[in-house]
Amino acid sequence: QLQFVEFGGELVQPGGSLRLSCVVSGDQFSKFAMGWYRQTPGKSRSLVADINNRGMTNYAASVEGRFTISRDNAKNTMYLEMNSLKPEDTAVYYCNAKNINGAGVFPWGQGTRVTVSP
Repeated sequence: QLQFVEFGGELVQPGGSLRLSCVVSGDQFSKFAMGWYRQTPGKSRSLVADINNRGMTNYAASVEGRFTISRDNAKNTMYLEMNSLKPEDTAVYYCNAKNINGAGVFPWGQGTRVTVSP
C-alpha cells in the first residue's frame, strides 16, 4: 500500500505559477501509474494529469499546455508544475496511484489547497 503527502499549494494571482509535490511512502512506487486529481466543493474528485511507470503523460483538456506532471522514482516523489493559473484551477489537489479506469487506488491523503484569486 502507498501513502501520500501533498504540499505546495497556496494563494496565487491569476497568471501565476505553482509547483506541487507529492511524497509517497511504501514499496514499488516506480511500478505504479500515478495521477494528480483535484476537487472543488460539491463536485467529485477529477483526474487532472497522469504519468505511467515509463514516464508517458496525459492531461485533462482544461490544463493541457499549462500543467506538467513529472516523477522522480529515486525520491519517491511526484510533481505538478502549474503555469498560467486561472481562477477555475482553484481546488484541493491530491495525488494517488491511478487504476486503469482513472480512479485512485489507495486511501487519499490530505491534499493541498490551491487558490487562484486577485
